[in-house]
Amino acid sequence: MSESEEPGFSFQDKRRVDPDTFEVREQPAAPEPEGNDEFAEIIEGLVVEGDFDLVEDKIAELTGDLQRVHAEYANYRKRVERDRESMRDLALGSALAEFLPVLDDIGRAREHGDLEGAFKSVAEALESTVGRLGFERFGAVGDPFDPSLHEAISHTESDQVTEPTCVSVFSPGYRYAGRVLRAAIVAVEGPE
Repeated sequence: MSESEEPGFSFQDKRRVDPDTFEVREQPAAPEPEGNDEFAEIIEGLVVEGDFDLVEDKIAELTGDLQRVHAEYANYRKRVERDRESMRDLALGSALAEFLPVLDDIGRAREHGDLEGAFKSVAEALESTVGRLGFERFGAVGDPFDPSLHEAISHTESDQVTEPTCVSVFSPGYRYAGRVLRAAIVAVEGPE
């Protein structure tokens, strides 16, 4: 017995061109596409009975279901994209927050005139890089005091101001993507 004659072993050559004669073989007819048999039976039953209104109602119902599912999926995709974006912002904000002590040291060195030469170019490169990433520095003398952005460590009164104002900045504040990473530490002067 040869391999092809063994019981239970058979194969069908589905090549379109016969490899021996190089002639095109006749192809079997394609099978009927499988559809939703339940739906087809419902529609056939309704059409045979001649009730086209029921067919249109069923089509409208199924179309409505499809539109709802499509809308739910579109909302899901938008929500996932929004969540992905916020997670990216949180991760980048946390990484940038680790640079706060370095940026403070650079600012203090600049104030004392110790930032010169190669250190100056490295400091400027670091500051411009975090700035391009969306890291914002805030808190300057003369800014109106905002408790959500500033942390006051002293308060004095004066007739020179009409609203609470920052008169001295001890440490600048930083924010990323609208989220305050660190409040600016300031001295405040308010009206008498």
